[in-house]
Amino acid sequence: MVAMTKRVKSFQIVFTDPSKTFYCGGDKVSGRVEVEVNEATRVSAVRVLGLGCAKVEYAKGKQRCRQEAEYLRYEEVLRLDEQPTDSDGSVVLRPGNKYEYTFGFELPQQGQLVSSYKGKFGYVHYYVKAMLERPQQPTLECKKPFEVEEPLDVNTPDLLSPTGGMKEKKVTCMFIPDGQVSLNAKIDRRGFCEGEDICINAKFENTCSRIVVPKAAIIAKHTYQANGRTKVFRQKLSSVRGNHIISGMCDAWQGKSIRVPKIKPSMLGCNIIRVEYALMIYIHIPGSEKLILELPLVIGTAGLGSRSNSVSSQEGSVSNASQSWVSLRMPSEPPSYCDITRDCRLDQPLTPLLDDFDADDSPIFMNVPAFTFPPPPAYTETEEEYNGNARMLPVC
Repeated sequence: MVAMTKRVKSFQIVFTDPSKTFYCGGDKVSGRVEVEVNEATRVSAVRVLGLGCAKVEYAKGKQRCRQEAEYLRYEEVLRLDEQPTDSDGSVVLRPGNKYEYTFGFELPQQGQLVSSYKGKFGYVHYYVKAMLERPQQPTLECKKPFEVEEPLDVNTPDLLSPTGGMKEKKVTCMFIPDGQVSLNAKIDRRGFCEGEDICINAKFENTCSRIVVPKAAIIAKHTYQANGRTKVFRQKLSSVRGNHIISGMCDAWQGKSIRVPKIKPSMLGCNIIRVEYALMIYIHIPGSEKLILELPLVIGTAGLGSRSNSVSSQEGSVSNASQSWVSLRMPSEPPSYCDITRDCRLDQPLTPLLDDFDADDSPIFMNVPAFTFPPPPAYTETEEEYNGNARMLPVC
């Protein structure tokens, strides 16, 4: 941020490492304050402040709710090296020169700060502010923000343990019982990081007369507190869905995955702002409220280090199994369906489906998806020598 007046040409803050994207507790924030003037200017002091605070502000009817919490305050008076000063400590800056005041301070240790945040009704900001004080002149100010990200390790026994739950709901039609829907879901852990997949094992049962749809979504819950009041803002980040379940049928998810999108880690240490995440597994029931099961999640900055090793070991076992099949003498393979340029993937089941709406008052309409099977590729059965005799292998 640059401040300019008639006498001052430029006044700005430059960090020592401009490429550094964020700081952690215990890191050093350092840089310099650069000043250039258009004419001789007397400066009584240059002060630098390191500030960090959380602020919540929103309207509740006619009342304005507002609250702040401070997490960082540092102040220092900067001096020019090899620059003569008057008896009162002031200096004279002259045009044609570029003056630099260096500064540096350490952030509080880990656990004493909260991560930077910007939400709908509040924020957590960190910045360096420089003040150029001049005798009988207004004080000039400039700011330079910086990001703080507190490490959150999800490799703890509590976050690595599985979690799950069960829910059921009785469905009625005009106060007449119409069966029920139920779900039972489980995930193998609660702690995840950006880009990881959450594997869901779940079972859904539908004994009502309606066609229901199982779904799952990652939900962010932002809680703001001010003046003794609490405001909650919920946000759906990503979602997946399953097949429609007709009356009297069940369905199961075996390792159905949903990926954690690019999001900020959970913020649990702030007094007035809290950011929590949950995996919401629910069943959409036309004409009725959803059946919802929420499993709490913690999104961290440090994930499972052994995850890549386990994946590579699985890939190795698959490749070994594939090589064992190569050793068998089999007939030549048919042409691959991958050679067909037409996209033949089945993105939805072939049974009639309901139009998918999340609104509770959605109408029930049947929709038969159009799908045409493509012709198979040309395939000619071939004979191969087996123990010196020509023979056709049976089709299994």
